[in-house]
Amino acid sequence: MLSVIIITKNEALSIERCIRSVAWASEIIVVDSGSTDETVDICRSLGATVFETLDWPGFGPQKQRALDKATQPWVLSLDADEYISDDLKQQILASITNEQINGYEIPRLSSYCGKNIRHGGWWPDYVTRLFKREHGHFSGDVVHEKIIVNGLTQKLDSPILHETYVNLEEVINKVNQYSSLGAEKLDAQNKTSSIVHALFRGLWTFFRCYVLKKAFLDGAEGLMLAISNAEASYYKYAKLYLLNKRIR
Repeated sequence: MLSVIIITKNEALSIERCIRSVAWASEIIVVDSGSTDETVDICRSLGATVFETLDWPGFGPQKQRALDKATQPWVLSLDADEYISDDLKQQILASITNEQINGYEIPRLSSYCGKNIRHGGWWPDYVTRLFKREHGHFSGDVVHEKIIVNGLTQKLDSPILHETYVNLEEVINKVNQYSSLGAEKLDAQNKTSSIVHALFRGLWTFFRCYVLKKAFLDGAEGLMLAISNAEASYYKYAKLYLLNKRIR
């Protein structure tokens, strides 16, 4: 009755925990985009059905590919660094018997360098992840994609557990990756930027996260989170400025 879909690339360190947490599902679909580590072998050894692609169309289109492979009436979309608790498992199993609801928003509890973050805009961080296959699809965004559900949705209580960043090296790598994707997306929409604008966006992001959304209550990790969020915003708009300078 439930398909779990996951996209991967070089997720050998986290994918086993993710798949084991949903081993009770009817099927687990993995779409891998050219992993060079043991990701694919681990997924197959755990019973997942793996489809391999060499191109990378962006997060939204790649997740839609995974959704297109699903066969069950309900679908749960997970990232490789997420996993499901026993409490959430029971909620999901109970929820998919409701014929009136087409999708569910699930809170996500994310960790930053080993600490669960409950402020800074990171909690409860509701995300639509559970939906009827025939009533949902992914947006075409290359980054920050969304699941669009036609019909009535509700919220669950138990969270998806999300190990967002294990260490600062991973933080820096993702700041670089997501700021580039974000800048390319804005450039494709003919948005413009300047270095002053990039600096302002970075400062505002820090203030909003650390002060307005109270990341300071999460201690040192809250400060680190606010700084990395500010860096991601600054670099996104600085990269957009450089893209704007190209001869179109």
